[in-house]
Amino acid sequence: MSVDNPPARADAPQRLVIASRESRLAMWQAEHVQRRLRECDRQCDVQILGMPTEGDRRLDRAPAEIGGKGLFTKELELAMLEGRADLAVHSMKDVPMEVGEPFALAAVLVREDPRDAFVSTTYASLAEMPAGARVGTSSLRRAAQIRHRYPALEVLPLRGNVVTRLARLDEGRYDAIVLAAAGLKRLGLAGRIRAIVEPSVSVPAPGQGALAIETLAGRADLARWLAPLADARTTVEVQAERTVSRLLGGSCRVPLAAWCVSTPSGGLKLVARVASEDGRAMAEATVECEAGDADAASRLGERAARSLLDQGAAQWLASS
Repeated sequence: MSVDNPPARADAPQRLVIASRESRLAMWQAEHVQRRLRECDRQCDVQILGMPTEGDRRLDRAPAEIGGKGLFTKELELAMLEGRADLAVHSMKDVPMEVGEPFALAAVLVREDPRDAFVSTTYASLAEMPAGARVGTSSLRRAAQIRHRYPALEVLPLRGNVVTRLARLDEGRYDAIVLAAAGLKRLGLAGRIRAIVEPSVSVPAPGQGALAIETLAGRADLARWLAPLADARTTVEVQAERTVSRLLGGSCRVPLAAWCVSTPSGGLKLVARVASEDGRAMAEATVECEAGDADAASRLGERAARSLLDQGAAQWLASS
């Protein structure tokens, strides 16, 4: 049997429908999962059901102002509940920290570059920008960290999808914008990246760059079939990051960052930050462990969260 025509799996469903947002990036993500599923079994008919979400309809306002992360997932979950879709594909950073019944995360796929990207037609990096230069971002997390490192810059809100944000930069409304490197790379727009914003300046959001597949919790058969799509390393790293966010009440309203990497020795290293919205104050925790399994990831996240709270992070969380 050739690689192009893999054998049909005994447990393969005849048809699957993927629920997805309709933005270019969301559809790329759904099509990526569609290709992966077809590689598992070409006999399975995999379709995509695109739909707008509340977050897509209100791109003129920040998610923090109108309900947070669930804005990008509720309609997709409703499609699964009504039987119109079997699974939903999300950007991991858009998934609420608590995914409870009747839903479950069936797989976390290998992630793209989790770091932030600096885009400008004038400057090569944040460090080169003069006092008063305008930087656009849609994220409280990015805004707080940029203000902390470069207090002379004017950090302004930036709404819209990736293409819209780039257009507003090109129109001259901003001197530079900062957004996720993963989205630009997935859309074939890596050429717009002038520089990667290193985590020493801006630690990524929990789950940034990773894709998640959500299903109904009772679909154990589907979870088994999706298991080969999961990436063990990304799953563990994201678990550590999301543990920090969950314990600290992380949402779009909180300037919280967490980034975990696997070490060469098989352990984990986690960096987490919480900042005041104006960037004047910041707490940072860097923790490591020798183990690299799921339990170790959860414990690492708990250690980081405790360290941030010990440094006074609760005051900024309460004010967000």
